[in-house]
Amino acid sequence: MQLNSSDNIEDNLHKIEGLMAAQTQNIDLLVLPENATLITQDKAYQHHAAQPETYHKIFTFFEALAKQFQCWLIAGSLRIQDKQHSEKHLNHCPVFSPQGKLVNGYDKIHLFDVDLGSESWHESQSISAGTAPQSFDVNHDWKVGLSICYDLRFPELYRLYSQQGCNIFSIPAAFTVPTGKVHWDILLKARAIENQAYVLAAGQVGSHTDGRKTFGHSKIISPWGETLAELKQGEGIISAKLDLDELNSLKKRMPVLQHRREL
Repeated sequence: MQLNSSDNIEDNLHKIEGLMAAQTQNIDLLVLPENATLITQDKAYQHHAAQPETYHKIFTFFEALAKQFQCWLIAGSLRIQDKQHSEKHLNHCPVFSPQGKLVNGYDKIHLFDVDLGSESWHESQSISAGTAPQSFDVNHDWKVGLSICYDLRFPELYRLYSQQGCNIFSIPAAFTVPTGKVHWDILLKARAIENQAYVLAAGQVGSHTDGRKTFGHSKIISPWGETLAELKQGEGIISAKLDLDELNSLKKRMPVLQHRREL
């Protein structure tokens, strides 16, 4: 799903539900973008949103949504309280099963502290880095490795997931326009090709109420590096069929993961 999230949590949740309800095809696995429920630079509101009484309500909403649509829901990311550092939050990606159960969660490991010239971001000022990769099994055939946005630039995370048997990578994002124009597509395809895995990349898009601009171009990438679906601009849901037989055939014909050598 591609979104233009605002500084209003209720509006964002209503929009997510509406986009899902508008789908004519069944949804098996849905990925929301980074900061799906809130985009704001208001520190007081960020702190409010990261409190348990707020994000537990959001979790309850997503539990009901996953159950309603009978799908796996990777809920992008939202701020939650960092219990070890009360002055900071975690950029957290929760996962919900088709039964409406919270089954896993991932905290963004790599934090976006950069100066692009035209804009600067210092995520570590308010966010604590996660420490543990997380994955989950959709069934006996598919295993999803979780990541968020800036993690995309660190291939060792995805190689670890690959070694753990993951054949899908989930990448919710809010890529900036300057970096998105030159890096987004090539990095997504590289992670897919080098690990022979499907990549599901859900982005924020357009101008937001806090003044930032995000790149969009949500994509589904095949293990061969082909773009199976893309939404360049605007909000909506893209879809593609993931073919396990084709994936296994590729791994048999080109067993690059077996050819890897420790240096």
